[in-house]
Amino acid sequence: MESKNQSLVRYFIIQGISGLPELQVPIFLLVLFLYILTLAGNMTILLLVCLDRHLHTPMYFFLCNLSILDMFSTTLTQHNVLVFFITKNNRVSYNTCITQMYFFGCFICDELLFLTAMSYDRYVAICNPLCYHMYMNNQVCALLALSCWLIGFIEVIPYIILLLGFSCYKSNIVNHFFCDLVPLMKLSCSDTSVLEILSLTEGFLLMTFTPFLLTFISYVFIIVSILKIRSSIGRRKAFYTCSSHLTVVILLYVTLFSQYLKPTATDTSESSKFVSLFNTAVVPLLNPLIYSLKNKDVKVALARRFKCNY
Repeated sequence: MESKNQSLVRYFIIQGISGLPELQVPIFLLVLFLYILTLAGNMTILLLVCLDRHLHTPMYFFLCNLSILDMFSTTLTQHNVLVFFITKNNRVSYNTCITQMYFFGCFICDELLFLTAMSYDRYVAICNPLCYHMYMNNQVCALLALSCWLIGFIEVIPYIILLLGFSCYKSNIVNHFFCDLVPLMKLSCSDTSVLEILSLTEGFLLMTFTPFLLTFISYVFIIVSILKIRSSIGRRKAFYTCSSHLTVVILLYVTLFSQYLKPTATDTSESSKFVSLFNTAVVPLLNPLIYSLKNKDVKVALARRFKCNY
């Protein structure tokens, strides 16, 4: 039986965003709309950076990696909602569920690391502009990007090893719209204390708080350097160069903290799912919009592309 303890789980049943039948079509259309816009926005950023030589800078190199991550992440999570609605089959195999959880964790870690690398890039550009091209050359950028990808994919491995060691689950019905760590931990009838300690130490301190602290320190130095600029126009221009990145950083960390650091007493499955939907569907859509609307270089590059085509 699906509701009884099981020593071996061969598949999970994903409940979805809402169990109300009347909400299935609106949710499907909303997710589909957001998904298409996310792919279109991030693909536009990628193509624009590739085609416009004025955007061949470290900042936009990291932005391209961020766009790739956003497309991967939103596809990984939102395809469940879309496929389940079309096929009417919300059953996923055990291996597929664990694989989805692994890659979702990797993409979150990678995104935090790339935002940290971008904050370092802004720090060098504003605090040490004369040495910018020496400190942020092609080799350094490539090494930083490779490190971000590798570290993100390695950091999640201990969680998977521990999760694979769980011997039974109280139910195979996942009250979420994709396979995430917290819903699976709630279902397990095995001892999850080691996994909870790992989530607190590595998950919060190493994977989340350390990138946040490094980004925060970078912006402390950036703000101090901006305040030292005598010209108000110079201060405004310096802040404008990092305003898009700062907006994305604040948006991502606020959604992550509200999703994973809520008090247990206030944590409800329904509210958690909608916060997760915002984090996985809306935030990846807002990132390219923020960089295109708040960034003069991107708007100028878009104008150049349209002029070339007409």
